[in-house]
Amino acid sequence: MESVVKLYSLPYSNVKTYGAALLFVIGNIALPQLFHLVPQGGMTWLPIYFFTLVGAYKYGWKVGLLTAVASPLVNSALFGMPAPAVLPAILLKSVLLAIGAGYVAHRFRKVSVLALLAVVLFYQCIGTLGEWAFFTDSFYAAVQDFRMGIPGMLLQVFGGYAFIRWLIQK
Repeated sequence: MESVVKLYSLPYSNVKTYGAALLFVIGNIALPQLFHLVPQGGMTWLPIYFFTLVGAYKYGWKVGLLTAVASPLVNSALFGMPAPAVLPAILLKSVLLAIGAGYVAHRFRKVSVLALLAVVLFYQCIGTLGEWAFFTDSFYAAVQDFRMGIPGMLLQVFGGYAFIRWLIQK
């Protein structure tokens, strides 16, 4: 399940970078609102990361980074979710996701389930260690995504794969 694809690395000087990032931020605002209709939907499905992964993988780390930073900040300001107390940890994981996805896409120039799995495991493992080291004294709290968020990680891998493939065909 892999294919060679046209992936981009849009520069900050290109208006398309900001247009793409804006669309992915809107997606990262709408998707969490949908999942928050379900009790603990945000913690289980991790929707704030979905379009960051897609944007960074398809359009490069710069689009991903803009999406990674703006999405949690806008969501928190407009809806109070993520809560300000967990915002630093979510920003850390979002930035790691953008950098990891952009790097893997640039390095391998193809999309595959295995590549997306590697990206998700990278940002979750390093992000969990960073969360534990810098933002919480509780290892149990830091590994919450691994305790509750497996469905969300699977959504990122398989849903991200399907969505990137769909973008390629458009």
